[in-house]
Amino acid sequence: MDLSSAVWHKSTFSSANGCVEVAFLDDGVAVRDSKHRGGAVLEFSHTEWAAFLLGVAAGQFNLKA
Repeated sequence: MDLSSAVWHKSTFSSANGCVEVAFLDDGVAVRDSKHRGGAVLEFSHTEWAAFLLGVAAGQFNLKA
């Protein structure tokens, strides 16, 4: 995945301690740690990202205390 033209977005809910940033690209979606912008980047296809968002909306990732 070519990240040279990536425009990174961070949630407005992010704290001062950092969060993740997301870049939407022609060939997929990239995710990185906003505290370590030069570090590793996770890459997802558009299909994988859509499945993740559906899982979030369905509560699949809700943590139980």
